[in-house]
Amino acid sequence: MVSPAAASLLPCALLLLLRSGLGVSTPPNEEGEDVERTGSPAGPREEFPTVVLAILARNSQHSLPHYLGALELMDYPKERISIWCATDHNVDNTTEILHEWLTAVEGHYRHIEWRSVDEPSSYPDEHGPKHWSDARFEHVMRLKQEALSFARSERADYILFTDTDSILTNDQTLKFLIAQNKSVVAPMLDSQTYYSNFWCGITPQGYYRRTADYFPTKNRQRVGCFAVSMVYAAFLIDLRKDDTADLAFHPPHPSYTWPFDDIIVFAYSCQTAGAQMYLCNQHRFGYINVPVKSHQTLEDESINFVHLILEAMVDGTPMFPSSHVYLPPKHPTKIGFDEVFLINLARRPDRRQRMLSSLFELEIEPLVINAVDGSALNSSDIKKLGVDLLPGYFDPFSGRTLTKGEVGCFLSHHHVWNEIVERGLEKSVVLEDDVRFEAYFKKRILRLMDELEQVQLDWDLIYLGRKQVNAEDEELVEDVRNLVVPGYSYWTLAYIISRRGAQKLIDAQPLSKILPVDEFLPIMYDKHPNEDYKKHFSNRDLRAFSVRPHLAYPTHYTGDAEWMSDTETSTIWDDDSRKTGWSGSQKTLKDTHGSVGTSGHSFRPASRDEL
Repeated sequence: MVSPAAASLLPCALLLLLRSGLGVSTPPNEEGEDVERTGSPAGPREEFPTVVLAILARNSQHSLPHYLGALELMDYPKERISIWCATDHNVDNTTEILHEWLTAVEGHYRHIEWRSVDEPSSYPDEHGPKHWSDARFEHVMRLKQEALSFARSERADYILFTDTDSILTNDQTLKFLIAQNKSVVAPMLDSQTYYSNFWCGITPQGYYRRTADYFPTKNRQRVGCFAVSMVYAAFLIDLRKDDTADLAFHPPHPSYTWPFDDIIVFAYSCQTAGAQMYLCNQHRFGYINVPVKSHQTLEDESINFVHLILEAMVDGTPMFPSSHVYLPPKHPTKIGFDEVFLINLARRPDRRQRMLSSLFELEIEPLVINAVDGSALNSSDIKKLGVDLLPGYFDPFSGRTLTKGEVGCFLSHHHVWNEIVERGLEKSVVLEDDVRFEAYFKKRILRLMDELEQVQLDWDLIYLGRKQVNAEDEELVEDVRNLVVPGYSYWTLAYIISRRGAQKLIDAQPLSKILPVDEFLPIMYDKHPNEDYKKHFSNRDLRAFSVRPHLAYPTHYTGDAEWMSDTETSTIWDDDSRKTGWSGSQKTLKDTHGSVGTSGHSFRPASRDEL
């Protein structure tokens, strides 16, 4: 996000540009006075530049409500924005959504140009709605050229192209881009993979060229506005600059020999005209959905976008749908389980709300369990609960003993296990409140349970997310995709558990010889490396498995600015005066043995990706 100080500077920067001859004056009223946007008389003032917002939409009902919601929240006077909107070749409700929204907002904008074609719903040479055929590329080029020509005919100062899968959650984005005073400039958009909306290098033939600058830019290890070879998905063109006068999407330049692709055609046009493209990454401007492959479906694209909504809840400004369009109701279920438990501390309402919102987007209905707050327990309370330390236990990294936070965490999971047994729940999901869900979470978990049923696998507990402590290979489970027999592992952030598995954990009577719950589980499936600990638990026959790659990860890791641990930041379990504020937790370092990327979750390659 833009800081308050930076936000306050943006209008000033705009006015500086305007005073240098780039602005459009407000017409005087009948008394010869300038009029504020509120209509009241005011002293002389410069008006904001005029902008055409180009919207091209096809089969976008999955993202349109959030895309339009972001436009509504943009901090820019709407009477200075004209909308050019086109949609065609749809098999979903894109046209209806756009018509509903444009009808609701038309009185707020300077002008609306609406181009809608109902038929046909596909191109003759495409293999599916996500396939980019030559006919589709040419049609999109023509539409973008039409938008550009419209902006020029309206004598607009700028044109902003934004794909409907690009959500500008930062309401200062347009002001910021204008203030950069560049011919073509784009905000860097974040995604759940290495994918973004720029290339740092391009070959003489018009293909991607890998450079050393991409990842430092994408990861914001270098910050600023940088000259790049290509921007797309969201970018602003300054129509008043000389070097943008000949920019075009169609027809391609007479000497054009690069691939027949609208974004590459435009990059070549910029190169030929000497209009340098720039990318800015100083702030989190918004998000871009990862494109699906040409053989994939609109459902796949929708699932990807739901995941992007969840990522925004964790990493930045959340997305909000437009209040002017109809949203189909969601129908949360237990997705085939007897219960989906969500463990949350009452003093962490922000975590509870994020998890409830995430699960609602996934259409999963949870039961919230109020976690035991270890910090609220004094030593005598803990003794009364029958809790006693496992003899000889010390944290293997810090050397400290158990914390009250770890006691509270264990008691919370123990409470869930008891409820599972008492209610006779045959299969349940247990989630903590700091879970980052992987894409296709629900689809993959349903497929997993299907395959377990087909092969009649005998299981007690299945990790959905964990930290593999050691790097050794783990045994694959036959006839079940993406399932392994886990070795020594940390974390209890997400797992599936059977009634029998819960009974085994309770029967071990762990409260009288307690240690962290994520150390207890590997003991119970006999993979803990400490033989002294294992001697205190005679029946170590828990049938444990783990998905791989994982379906869930922590929202934050040790070293992240937002990292917080109620188990690490606590007091010693039997000494109220000994505080632990250990920020060097090894348990919550990123997993170096799983398929984990730089934001803590797995990355998938995508078209137009840098990989």
